[in-house]
Amino acid sequence: MQSIQVLVISLERSTDRRDRVRHELKKFSLEWDFLNAVDGFALKALPQSYDQSKVKRLQGYELTPGEIGCYLSHMKAWEKCVKQNKITLIFEDDFVINGDLSHTVDTLVNMDRKWSLVRLAALYDVEHKIIDRGEGIELVENKGDPVGAAAYLINPSAAAQLIKCSAAIYEPVDHYLEHYSKHGLRMLAIKPYPISVEGKDSTIADRPGRFPIRGFRKTKRSICRWLDRQFGRDPWFPK
Repeated sequence: MQSIQVLVISLERSTDRRDRVRHELKKFSLEWDFLNAVDGFALKALPQSYDQSKVKRLQGYELTPGEIGCYLSHMKAWEKCVKQNKITLIFEDDFVINGDLSHTVDTLVNMDRKWSLVRLAALYDVEHKIIDRGEGIELVENKGDPVGAAAYLINPSAAAQLIKCSAAIYEPVDHYLEHYSKHGLRMLAIKPYPISVEGKDSTIADRPGRFPIRGFRKTKRSICRWLDRQFGRDPWFPK
C-alpha cells in the first residue's frame, strides 16, 4: 500500500530524536524519509514573508525563531507533497504510535474524496461532529482547535493551497492548519487519534513564557485586526 509518501520533519543535528523515530516507525509498514527541518535559531535573517511589526500588532506577540523555523519546515513538506503529487503523511519527530497506524492510513486513503487534510494527533480533546466512519475509526470535524501538528495526512491540492496562502507567516503552523477563514480548507481529524506526542520539548518550535493576551493589549489587538479586515488587501484574520 505504498501509494503515499511519509516524511518526518526533524533537525539534522537531533540524532537522539532520529534514533527514537527509527525505533518508533518499526511499528509502521510504509517506507519513509527524514525531511531536514529549518532551524529557526540558525537563520541569519527573518524570511521576507514575516512582517515583524505587523505580527506583533495583530497577534499581540512575535513568533519565536523556533515557530518560524517550524512553519518553514512544514512548508518544505507541502512543497514535496506537491512536487511528488502524492498524498503525504507528515510527522514531527516527537510522535508516538499508539494504534494500528497502517490500518488508519489505509482506511483514510480509501476515503480520500471526503477529506483534503486530516489530523492524526492533537494536544487537546475538543468537541467534534462525525463526518464518516470506517472500520474502527471515525472521521470527524473538530469544533475547536485541538493544537499541535505532530502528524497529519494531506493531499497535493491542499498542500498547494496552504503554500499559496502562506505569502505571509504570522501564526504558528498548527494554528494556521486550523485557520479555515484564511485558506478555506477543513482540517478534519481521526478519532481515536492513532498518534500521541512525546512529553519532551519541541526542538523546532517553542513558546516560552507566552501568556494569554488580556486587557488593553487585547483591545488594541482587536482594533488592529478590525482595521486590517477593513483596509488590508489580504486580511490575516478574515471573518
